[in-house]
Amino acid sequence: MVFRKLPGVSASGMGLRLSQKFVFLLFLSGLVTLCFGALFFLPDSVRLKRIFLSKTETQPVTVGSGSENDAREHMKRPKEQGMTPAKGESSTKLKSLIRKPSVSHEATEERLASGKAQEDLTLLRLITESASVKASSSDHPDTFSYNKFKGCLLKPPLGRDGGQTSDPTTNERREKVKEMMKFAWDNYKRYAWGKNELRPLTKNGHIGNMFGGLRGASIIDSLDTLYIMGLMEEYNDAKEWVQTSLDLNSNGEASLFEVNIRYVGGLLSAYYLTGEEFYKKKVVELGEKLLPAFNTPTGIPRGVINLGSGTSWSWGWASAGSSILAEFGTLHLEFVHLSELSRNPIYTEKVMNIRKVLNKIEKPHGLYPNFLSPVSGNWVQHHVSIGGLGDSFYEYLIKSYLMSDKSDDDAKKMYYGALEAIEANLVQKSPGGLTYMAEWRGGILDHKMGHLACFSGGMIGIGADDGEPEKRQHYLDLAAEITHTCHESYTRSATKLGPEAFRFDSGGEATATRLNDRYYILRPEVIESYMYMWRLTHDPKYREWGWEAVQALEQHCRVESGFSGIRDVYTLTASHDNMQQSFFLSETLKYLYLLFSDDDLLSLEDWVFNTEAHPLPIIRRSCLEDPAPQDKTVSE
Repeated sequence: MVFRKLPGVSASGMGLRLSQKFVFLLFLSGLVTLCFGALFFLPDSVRLKRIFLSKTETQPVTVGSGSENDAREHMKRPKEQGMTPAKGESSTKLKSLIRKPSVSHEATEERLASGKAQEDLTLLRLITESASVKASSSDHPDTFSYNKFKGCLLKPPLGRDGGQTSDPTTNERREKVKEMMKFAWDNYKRYAWGKNELRPLTKNGHIGNMFGGLRGASIIDSLDTLYIMGLMEEYNDAKEWVQTSLDLNSNGEASLFEVNIRYVGGLLSAYYLTGEEFYKKKVVELGEKLLPAFNTPTGIPRGVINLGSGTSWSWGWASAGSSILAEFGTLHLEFVHLSELSRNPIYTEKVMNIRKVLNKIEKPHGLYPNFLSPVSGNWVQHHVSIGGLGDSFYEYLIKSYLMSDKSDDDAKKMYYGALEAIEANLVQKSPGGLTYMAEWRGGILDHKMGHLACFSGGMIGIGADDGEPEKRQHYLDLAAEITHTCHESYTRSATKLGPEAFRFDSGGEATATRLNDRYYILRPEVIESYMYMWRLTHDPKYREWGWEAVQALEQHCRVESGFSGIRDVYTLTASHDNMQQSFFLSETLKYLYLLFSDDDLLSLEDWVFNTEAHPLPIIRRSCLEDPAPQDKTVSE
């Protein structure tokens, strides 16, 4: 055999080295094959996912926060950033937060070596599953069928005749409410278009700091109100603004709760009422931006989130960096519908996990305190209120049960258990015979009731029929008594509008005894209970009480360029706060309009209202999943 001679190498030496190389290469190839084969049987790890997942698979890992390392950043933030509320504002001021740089790969490796590794792996696994579901749903854009959804409604959303009644007086009152809505809207459009709210005295817009840079809160909140009132020119202006100007790429610090109930709720209801696909696209995009708030050791979300970076933290005024019951407990309705529209189960998983945490933790006397640590999962204070800080948590329990077509037994059990504890510990009767809900502070009762707590008359009313048979009439009676007490808080003021909070001590009943409780900011809760109690009982007094509220609003809150809250309900010399709240358009006027409409306008057989009065449809799972449902599509 002849070898080509290489410089400095003999023929015999070359032959020996080639033989060795052949054996070495054969051994090496076997070793590599063995290693790669074993690699796929190793336990799951972040490092392997980073090496072997394609770029498109890893991009969704942060669910809107920028990178895999960003998702870790939310979980390892060592300290909550504080904020303090500002006087004179109806919303809470958020303190600016400088975001930390992304974690390096070296830091990631250190974290994997630490006791936090399992936490990270769980997060990554959940997000990867979410991305997979999202990708599969995008391959089938028609998975959610709007036509099938409409076919599952028992009645047309707008009723037989737009909700118009057979009573001329009631129809006149309904038209008056519609005129109030148009007046409020026209002035918002003229002076504050695109801003969050109107300042009617100074005739300018207000942006505020609750919505993280999002704009147009009054527009989003008004979409369904304008639509059901038949104000179509105004609705189309609002619709066009959402299509062309609603920018979700903000980088501000937002209240998770407020963005959810107003923006997510408003866009969801606009979609379900109209079928316009762009609403669906917008709301799913916004929903993704809220998910990083849940990146806590317990899965209980923090109250504030930067919609751009995904960083989240707790309110500075919340005790010991805690999350607030009414905030993390008021996500269920909207998040279930986000899963419904996107076909992504992660939204439902997030809110069901909140339930799991609450069911595990011991509750003092069966009550749910207002502050919970998102780190430890323990209560921070034993302060219980059916008003501010607690209110809509209870509302969403019964409404989750109703929205599930009465299949969510866990929500039902939690609601009636909480109601039993509330009756045993908080419900009181005043010397004058008024039933009210006190607040509970570590076993000591504070005999005050907030305007916000007045929603509970309607809540107890809509849940009465599904309680134990022997308690159903009792619950309906309790609902009527609480609604009566809240009406008394209106009638006992000079303006016939209710104060922010009223007390039952020092000889007074259903009146504000402190100066800082005397204001009214166009709140809807009392009127909300009137509407529900009317639909449940058809007692004409509820419509009369609603008309009293209309007259009081016209006399004391209507100004030249809109509606404004007032600083003291006990004086006829009005001092206005210069704010037309977006919830006045979404809730107060909508509930008044429904009160003076036929019951088939947004029938309670088909719809539940979120805590911002945005109607969401009952999910009739058997109907939606039937491949060939009975053709009963409703027409408007």
